[in-house]
Amino acid sequence: TISRMSGLLRLGWMNVAHAVRRAGSAPIQARWMAAAADAPNASKPGDPASGLKHFTCNVLPNGVALVKYDRQDNKVNAINSEVGSELSQLWDNLEAAPNVRASVLLSAKPNDWIAGADISMFDGCTSEADFLAIPHGIHPLFKKIESGKPIVAAIHGSCLGGGLELALSCTYRICTESPRTKLGLPEVMLGILPGAGGTQRLPKLIGLQNALPLMLMGSNVVASKAKRLKLVDQTADPHALEFAAIQAAEGLASGTLKPARGPKGTVEKLTKFLLEGTSFGSNYVFKTAREGVMKQTRGKYPAPLAIIDVVEESTKAGYTSVAGYEAEAQAFAKLGVTSESEALRSIFFGQQACKKNPYKANETKAKHVAVLGAGLMGAGVVEVSIPNGYTVSLLDASEGGLARGLNQIEKNLSGKVKRKRMTSFEKEKMMCRVTGVTTSDENWKKEFAKADVVVEAVFESLELKHKVIKDVEAVIGDDCVFASNTSAIPIAELAKGSKRPENFLGMHYFSPVDKMPLLEIITHAGTSDAAASRAFEVGLKQGKTPIFVKDVPGFFVNRCLGPYMDEAVALLQGGAEIKAINEAMLDYGFPVGPMSLVDEVGIEVAASVGKNLAGDLGVRVGAGDAAFFDEVIANDWLGRKTGKGMFVYEGKKKEVNEEMVKLLETYQAKRPQESDNTAADIQFRMMSRFVNEAAYCLQDEIIATPTVGDIGSIFGIGFPPFRGGPFRLVDSFGAQKFCDEMMRYRDAHGDHFQPAQILLDYAKAGKKFH
Repeated sequence: TISRMSGLLRLGWMNVAHAVRRAGSAPIQARWMAAAADAPNASKPGDPASGLKHFTCNVLPNGVALVKYDRQDNKVNAINSEVGSELSQLWDNLEAAPNVRASVLLSAKPNDWIAGADISMFDGCTSEADFLAIPHGIHPLFKKIESGKPIVAAIHGSCLGGGLELALSCTYRICTESPRTKLGLPEVMLGILPGAGGTQRLPKLIGLQNALPLMLMGSNVVASKAKRLKLVDQTADPHALEFAAIQAAEGLASGTLKPARGPKGTVEKLTKFLLEGTSFGSNYVFKTAREGVMKQTRGKYPAPLAIIDVVEESTKAGYTSVAGYEAEAQAFAKLGVTSESEALRSIFFGQQACKKNPYKANETKAKHVAVLGAGLMGAGVVEVSIPNGYTVSLLDASEGGLARGLNQIEKNLSGKVKRKRMTSFEKEKMMCRVTGVTTSDENWKKEFAKADVVVEAVFESLELKHKVIKDVEAVIGDDCVFASNTSAIPIAELAKGSKRPENFLGMHYFSPVDKMPLLEIITHAGTSDAAASRAFEVGLKQGKTPIFVKDVPGFFVNRCLGPYMDEAVALLQGGAEIKAINEAMLDYGFPVGPMSLVDEVGIEVAASVGKNLAGDLGVRVGAGDAAFFDEVIANDWLGRKTGKGMFVYEGKKKEVNEEMVKLLETYQAKRPQESDNTAADIQFRMMSRFVNEAAYCLQDEIIATPTVGDIGSIFGIGFPPFRGGPFRLVDSFGAQKFCDEMMRYRDAHGDHFQPAQILLDYAKAGKKFH
């Protein structure tokens, strides 16, 4: 769930919020259907795009119109109401032009075709009627494009959401083989479904069994897979795209090009018939899809189930039928008003806000990253750097450690090749960007002299880190930023070992680095704005969502996680069962249960984090008896790494550790046993401890805004996305009700449930965080 949330940035939607707020739902449809009357100027003879702001058109002597879309007020091509109106007029003009036989739709942007549309329009939608007007306006426009003269979608870069739905309305699709080219329908990530005909045209084009996973997962496909799925008809080199598209348009206009679609061979045809051509087969597909969704989401996300319902209804009525389009429109409207969709959309906007650098951009861009330590974290930092244009030097103290790090990177990239997310050539090209060196090789000094940023990921020892800081600063440039990936040592303490503390800061990545989207950047009092800006730019280019966090124990995410895990221990010692706690929090929406999480992280690591926080948080991490961890560590029950922790691991099997249960019984005998260990009780106790600490972080200016807290919680540990983060959860719960519940638990269980003052203040004032 956490990994897939990063796909939210790839979707845009329609920017008609102002029109919705001003005039209600009816004008939305009218604006989408408006043609020449809405255009800035009347069309001039011979130029179908005359007077249009975002489109240009060049009609070639062979009758092919080259249409280029270049959104003038946005860095990316996104669809909004103004674009919709121009698109409608443009196609009316193309249809009426006697010298136009076919068209090619290209993008003038370097990295995207059409990235989707601007979802800020939803801010003005307050009812199902408002949301219903959106598909009711788009459907006729895309049908008009689909039913006219042949049109070739010439795709380079992002083709997502409404962009792909527009491409599906075109007669023929060609995409480039560039790694920047990705196609997908990620609307499910926003708690909605494709509302511009995607639920109709996609299964009709590529078949039910191929279409459902794309819509349900919101995943993107690269050119090679798009071609195999027949989502596109042809692929081309980026430099040959326009030429290939013109040729295709000529062929379509003359009737010499007939797109080859549908299943090939007896096996493919028989499979399609059995699964999609019979009621038994299609029922099996839908039943399996629903079971898969319920297993993954536990029914917490309504959008995937709504997608299945719409496609199933459309299968019976016929794809692209009136009933099919209406089923899509009605489901889109119902999903739009759900709290889940509102929360998921808030994450999209929150992520956008966090990706704006609060510091002035540096005049020169970083090109070379040096990484100290080839362990799990160091190798992970390399892995997210090399695909994004950086050359990297990886330094380790031993040849064995360096080899393991390089092997980890190579193995993960090979996995992407196997899953066809990159080619073997691209993998080898990336590996060539890494230079591995050891401290016994004097060449490491030459390598690190090139660095613009150094990321240190060595063992958590202040003495060791001070030593490597001194050694590395002797060879790097004066402007090089030095970042520590520490998760436990204060950045100010580490900076005392630096001769250039103004260039020193923390860059705290989360494991596994290649999958977790969050990056905490921690500055100390002497960190310069230029260094902070450079760290932000590098993290952003690595594909991370960076947040700035104050230099305190645990920073933000681990600081909130401490009380959460402390409450899990208190629950265990109060009589709650290991499996019951895990299941309760999974059902609440966390991607991993707390008992499984502590086993994956390592119980000794969790104990160390608790001790690190104790001096700062006091009673807020003192609900459980910490001596329990000492006994667990002495027994070497450290989690998955030792085969035994809260669970016993044998191959793929995972059973509750009965020895751990017996140990817990000795602690349960020392304290009164709690009778209210229901799932709801477990959920509130654990959730409220996390949320309360997040509130303390805002109160103590550890984080700058509630949005930072929401994004950090969701992308850092997987706080349930459909709840929008801890601060949005309080808003939906009601601050007064939340505080009342916490004080009820305080009276029953202790002062660690005392609400943060900021929560009490918001409750008293009736305020919301958002």
